[in-house]
Amino acid sequence: MRGPDVLQRAIFSYLSPEERVPADHPLRAIRQICDQILLQLSDCFSKMYSAIGRPSVPPEKLLRALLLQVLYTVRSERMLMEQLDYNLLFRWFVGLNMDDAIWDVTVYTKNRDRLLKAEVAKKFFELVVQEAKRLDLMSDEHFTVDGTLLEACASLKSFKRVDDHEEPPVDDPGNPTVDFHGEKRSNETHASTTDADAMLARKGSGKEAKLSYSGHVLMENRNGLVTDVEVLQANGTRSAMLLW
Repeated sequence: MRGPDVLQRAIFSYLSPEERVPADHPLRAIRQICDQILLQLSDCFSKMYSAIGRPSVPPEKLLRALLLQVLYTVRSERMLMEQLDYNLLFRWFVGLNMDDAIWDVTVYTKNRDRLLKAEVAKKFFELVVQEAKRLDLMSDEHFTVDGTLLEACASLKSFKRVDDHEEPPVDDPGNPTVDFHGEKRSNETHASTTDADAMLARKGSGKEAKLSYSGHVLMENRNGLVTDVEVLQANGTRSAMLLW
């Protein structure tokens, strides 16, 4: 018999997000390890926040949301908040109930930046590496160090001379037209006005030069796990990461 297409919305729900997530879903194991690590960071969180004032977004939920953004390659914080609004799996992983309101994008980014400035993300990563070692998932004999260029969030138009050279008048203050032809540009004579640490670099001969940073990764080969990362200026020198 054909079932009726009833569009009446139920007022109450008797199932929790925990019951909706399959028992064998990969995020369950990740959530378990993540909760153990966040428990170890509890004292660090307590030192970051004041004992008075309005309660902030829980740092544990912020880090879980940031982890989801990385695992599912969500392009922006705004899209992440959109996913948290209707994605039941994301709500369960972060620790939000079905009727919990989603954070404002600016509130999320400001609180997240506070964690990054306190190097909480680095401490979180170090504890993940320690957990992988405890589970005997890492070998100290087979590893690879690799590097790449990370494009900076700065336009080439911001790469200007550092001396007292007079710039020609701009045709559009918001987005001026810049002609680079015939001009010799280097990191010794020019610098970005929006990101002073970014440097002009290219991956190889014949490749275009971009304002970039130098990223380095230490990879354990047997299980393909990242054990250490470092971001430096793209000045042509290699990372001096300590091998564990």
